[in-house]
Amino acid sequence: MDADRLLLIVEDDEAFARTLARSFERRGYRVLHAANLPEVEALLDAHKPGYAVVDLKLKGEASGLACVQKLHSTNEDMLIVVLTGFASIATAVEAVKLGACHYLAKPSNTDDIEAAFGLTEGNIEVELTNRSSSIKTLEWERIHEVLAETGFNISETARRLGMHRRTLARKLDKRRVN
Repeated sequence: MDADRLLLIVEDDEAFARTLARSFERRGYRVLHAANLPEVEALLDAHKPGYAVVDLKLKGEASGLACVQKLHSTNEDMLIVVLTGFASIATAVEAVKLGACHYLAKPSNTDDIEAAFGLTEGNIEVELTNRSSSIKTLEWERIHEVLAETGFNISETARRLGMHRRTLARKLDKRRVN
């Protein structure tokens, strides 16, 4: 298959993956789908995609960051966009360090994702703000930094932060980006 128009979607939500795949197919992409890292590895044995859309948080506490790392190590030129309903600066930084070209918070549509594939260079014109971070924002960032460190293991994250697992789960549910 031609890597220029071959897209790999790494998403454990079957309905969302189907919708995204149909939308990209209408735009001329050929689409492969994987729900986890072992499926990604199996597909990479037979295919060389040029594009990937990776969900940050996969079922079973799995991290899409491991998929980003694997995809980038297989093909450094692959354009990888990370999608997440749990956006944070910590996970965005890690995704880019591991090889993603862009990081988008859900909901994002096909237009947003395709535009992100074209934004492989940094933008020095991005607006800088003088607004300082609130305590809640700092807490949210710290939680997600530890989540990323633990591979999205809620129990281990709660232990490291010194809070009860249910308290952490409530905090994550309150701030979830849909």
